[in-house]
Amino acid sequence: MTLDEELIEIRREIHRRPELAGEERETAGLVAEQLRAAGLEVTTGVGGHGVVGVLDRSADGPTVAYRADMDAVDATRNVLPFPRTGRVFDQGFASRVPGVAHLCGHDLHTAIGIGVARTLARSSDQVRGRLVFVFQPAEEPLQGARAMLDTGLIQRLAPREFYALHCSPFPTGTIAVSPGHGLPGLDHIRISIPGGEDAAAAVAAEIADLGTVGFPQNLAEYQAGFNALLDPDVAASRQESVCVGTWTEQGSGGQPVANILLRVWPQERQPEVRAQVEQLAAAAGGQVEFQESAFPALVNSAELSTAAGRYLTTTLGPESVLWAQASWPFNCEDFALFLNEAPGAQLYLGVADADSGLNGAPHSPEFAADERAIGHGVQAMTGLLTHRLAARSAAHQHRS
Repeated sequence: MTLDEELIEIRREIHRRPELAGEERETAGLVAEQLRAAGLEVTTGVGGHGVVGVLDRSADGPTVAYRADMDAVDATRNVLPFPRTGRVFDQGFASRVPGVAHLCGHDLHTAIGIGVARTLARSSDQVRGRLVFVFQPAEEPLQGARAMLDTGLIQRLAPREFYALHCSPFPTGTIAVSPGHGLPGLDHIRISIPGGEDAAAAVAAEIADLGTVGFPQNLAEYQAGFNALLDPDVAASRQESVCVGTWTEQGSGGQPVANILLRVWPQERQPEVRAQVEQLAAAAGGQVEFQESAFPALVNSAELSTAAGRYLTTTLGPESVLWAQASWPFNCEDFALFLNEAPGAQLYLGVADADSGLNGAPHSPEFAADERAIGHGVQAMTGLLTHRLAARSAAHQHRS
């Protein structure tokens, strides 16, 4: 069995046994077993069920880190409200856990991370420094990265650069970089409104009008939105965006509450939009409760993303590398916290195959990914990580 075939089987095993955020025991155990067998130094229980594997080929060399997330989603809640086509993508390895599924591609991310670690562990002559593989729990609720960082992970390992992949509806065989762009942060605002549910709904509607982008309403709009990131003319109009989600509920004492979710790009505009929300709430006599701080945006290093794109263009071919020129405004990512500690990039891995009906659209109710993308991801990241170690080593020697 080839490594690609083994990794597909690993992905399918994870897919059959999806685990929600904070419950990734079996997935973490599988990861730890694979990394130990490959010869890495492995630490488990990092910030919950996090696993860290270290491949150290030079005590004096630089450190580069790679993250893969492991948790599945609650398929009854954390799914885009797209119309279903009725198509079933059961290839014999469907989820065996009712209401839980890998609809965001974390099973592929984990398999790819294992594949990169195994490949580099047996190619020690390619590694000039130290590689750290971070398998993160609880990405979906934006909790796992903070939990891992709170253990002193960065202080112990001191990575100079950090990378990750995420599944996307780009075609299989492609990988996209987005220099200087990324994903917005997330701000949750609660507004208590006197005057009943209608008044709360009216304030929520006024705040929703602050949005400059609307959520995709179906899979076709979702895929078209991703493709638009590659169009310079369309992307130019999306250099700033505000995405607003709202819902109302009964608060304590029966007073209605308007809940506001803000995703703002660039992050520097967050205070301005918060102030606009506060002004609208005050006009309605509402009391505003802000989060202590909004969850930060994921900002890819312009320098390192560009370097990655150029390297991958050379090794994979120009037809395999896509250049996203704006940020996707509808999602947030826990990897943002790792990028706040060390510069790097999250790359979009194409996992869609239109001919086979594999949409590659994370969080859609019928998410389906082309498993050939696992091998593409391993090839791309194996090369990129070793290239970045070599570049860091060369820069260090030059300064010395």
